Amino acid sequence: MSNNEIVPGFDDEKDDSLKIRLQKIEDTEGCLVLYLTGYIDTYNSNYFQKRVAKAIESSFIKLIFHCAGLNYVSSTGIGSFTAFLKAVKPRGGDLVLLEIQPKVYEVFQLLGFSQFFNIKENLDEAVSFFAARGEEGKGAIFPRIFKCPICSKKLKASKSGRFRCSECKTILAIDNAGQVFLG
Repeated sequence: MSNNEIVPGFDDEKDDSLKIRLQKIEDTEGCLVLYLTGYIDTYNSNYFQKRVAKAIESSFIKLIFHCAGLNYVSSTGIGSFTAFLKAVKPRGGDLVLLEIQPKVYEVFQLLGFSQFFNIKENLDEAVSFFAARGEEGKGAIFPRIFKCPICSKKLKASKSGRFRCSECKTILAIDNAGQVFLG
């Protein structure tokens, strides 16, 4: 099945620096694997965002980014992943990153973003993550215990809103879905 058969118009635009191959997960509604090969930087992040936005517009809200072929991601690229997360969360979706190369993962960690993303070892784990989320339903999100993305102190939020980390004093925000953001 070609990319355009899965997401109409997906391959209308190409970029040699980043190749994206799509795979629909048949038994999990709205689930799509995006195999990334190349790199994501300031120059091609707009292309990357437009392609993924097409997938989200086609009702794919459970996104699995297979990153084994991704050899570099700039801070702008990581900003793209954050934008996707903000786009799918309100619709009941999420995203998972798979097989991240160590030097790419290091960028996520340095910028404090490794806390925000679901990182799994393989495709089966990623699909199971979405299947389990479907079974548990919405459930109670709060109180929510999480680690500060900057200093890793364990924190507890009783409701959505903005607050300050008790350890490093970083201002954090938590949305109604329990997602934590800087600022």
